[in-house]
Amino acid sequence: MSEKEQQTGRSAGRRAAFRAATAIVFFGTIALAIMVFGADEAYLWIKALHIIAVISWMAGLLYMPRLFIYHGDSEPGSAQAETFAIMEQRLLKVIMNPAMMVAWILGLYLAWSVYGFHGGWLHAKLAAVVALTGVHLFLSRAVASFAKGYYVRNARFWRLMNEVPTLLMIAIVILVVVKPF
Repeated sequence: MSEKEQQTGRSAGRRAAFRAATAIVFFGTIALAIMVFGADEAYLWIKALHIIAVISWMAGLLYMPRLFIYHGDSEPGSAQAETFAIMEQRLLKVIMNPAMMVAWILGLYLAWSVYGFHGGWLHAKLAAVVALTGVHLFLSRAVASFAKGYYVRNARFWRLMNEVPTLLMIAIVILVVVKPF
């Protein structure tokens, strides 16, 4: 292994360790707030952080298919294709994955602590969030394919795929706000 490859590996390891430490500090802070201020006082902060995470996750889910459209228009192996591949990987790893994890963890905490996992609307909402996670995983696999130079779908498909998270988001918001059943 060359020195450059070793340095790149060490750099990636440091970034992963930093992300892990950041996550530990983030969730440790939430746990400390719950212990110090009590669950009632921390509830609004947890809810706010959950909403922020959901907005960040949705932004990534809506932007990624657009990047795929542009990436698909570039020549495989070109500088432009490499730039799109880097943008897609960073969007996925720096924004989408952490936001999804925070949204899930805090959302499950809220569902358990506030609603005790009861209510038909809550089960329907969780099903829609599972579907949204499926979209996330599908996009993650597409990021890996695009990075290898495999353009897995055409622009029309990605334009249609861009609508799926939007429709799921609409359903989730209506279920949470209206609680129709």
